[in-house]
Amino acid sequence: MRRLSMPALAAVLFSFPVSAQEAPTCALPADRYDMTAEQIDAMYDCMSDYMIQGYQAEGDEIAMAYRGWTQASIRPAVAGVHGERFLNTFVNDVGAEQYLRFEEGDFEMPVGSILAKEMIGIRDNGDARRAPLLIMTKVDDAPETDGWRYSGVQPTGQALRVSQSFCHDCHVNFDASDSMGYPVEEVRAPN
Repeated sequence: MRRLSMPALAAVLFSFPVSAQEAPTCALPADRYDMTAEQIDAMYDCMSDYMIQGYQAEGDEIAMAYRGWTQASIRPAVAGVHGERFLNTFVNDVGAEQYLRFEEGDFEMPVGSILAKEMIGIRDNGDARRAPLLIMTKVDDAPETDGWRYSGVQPTGQALRVSQSFCHDCHVNFDASDSMGYPVEEVRAPN
C-alpha cells in the first residue's frame, strides 16, 4: 500500500468539492445565550475553516477577500436577528473607520463600503452548522434601499438569492445608523 505525505493527503482532501467534505462536529456545550466567551471561541475555531472553504468554493470575489478585512467584533455573538444565529462581521477598508465608530446619528457610510456577516446556525441536535455569508454593499444608485445592495453566499459557495426589499424591510429599522446593525455591545471591537 502506498502512503501519502501529509501535504499530498491535504491536497487530495481539499480537492473534493466542499459538499463532499465531512462537516466538523461542533457541539454547543450550552444554550447559545448561556455560552461563555471561551465556549464561543472554541465553537468558532471548530467551524472557521469549514465555513471559509464553503464560502469560497465557487470563487465569489467578496468571499475570497473578506477574512483579510477588519473584524468588527472580538468574537461572534447572537444578536437575535438573522434567525438567532451567531454573527461575525467584517468590514472592508473603505468602510472600516466609519463602521467601527458604531455611531448613531446623521451620517452615511462611504460608497464602496462592504460588510460581510458570517453566520453560524444551530441544528436541532445542538451542533453548530455553517449558514450563509450575508453581504451589504454601499452604492450610489439604490435609493429604494438607502444606498445598500444586499447579497450573500450560500454555505456551499453559490450565490444566495436575496430580495432587496426583504432585507431592507428590516434594515430600515436601523435608520439612526445608515440602515446597519452593529455587533452587540459586549463583543464590539475596540475603536
